[in-house]
Amino acid sequence: MTTATADTTDERTLAQLQRDHGPALLSFLLGLTYGDQQRAEDLMQETLVRAWQHPEAFEAPYESMRPWLFTVGRRLAIDARRSRMARPTEIGDGMLAALPEPADPTESAVAALDVRAAVRELSPEHRAVLVRIYFDGLTVNEAAADLGIPAGTVKSRSHYALRALSRYLPGYPVRP
Repeated sequence: MTTATADTTDERTLAQLQRDHGPALLSFLLGLTYGDQQRAEDLMQETLVRAWQHPEAFEAPYESMRPWLFTVGRRLAIDARRSRMARPTEIGDGMLAALPEPADPTESAVAALDVRAAVRELSPEHRAVLVRIYFDGLTVNEAAADLGIPAGTVKSRSHYALRALSRYLPGYPVRP
């Protein structure tokens, strides 16, 4: 079964190869692509193109071309997977329509001004606790040590400060 014209495999030989090994190769590739019919068919087509481009593979010492086809198909599947993993996931138009609109920078600027105004309305003790915990990122114990007060007092002041903030901030419900 070895007929090569110039640098490619003879069409009849390639057609016979596809008839003999095509179903088994497609089944094998379906397993490698987790049942993705389109990907498996693309890989099968690329495998057969490689067989067409390499007529010397038909002159190998083994009796069947199946091991060669399966090896080429497996390597193509691995390369395709690596290629997909190296680039961001593609999404369709339907997914884009479901995404929320990008945030308006004006709204976040207004919200920041509202928060600043609300924090200024707090007592100095409540403001100090909130600044240490939420703005400086300290734990309750670290804030307590920094302010020189017990940890329970820090917890109590932060609770009441957050309740007071909810009254000053528009759009936030007052907690009971």
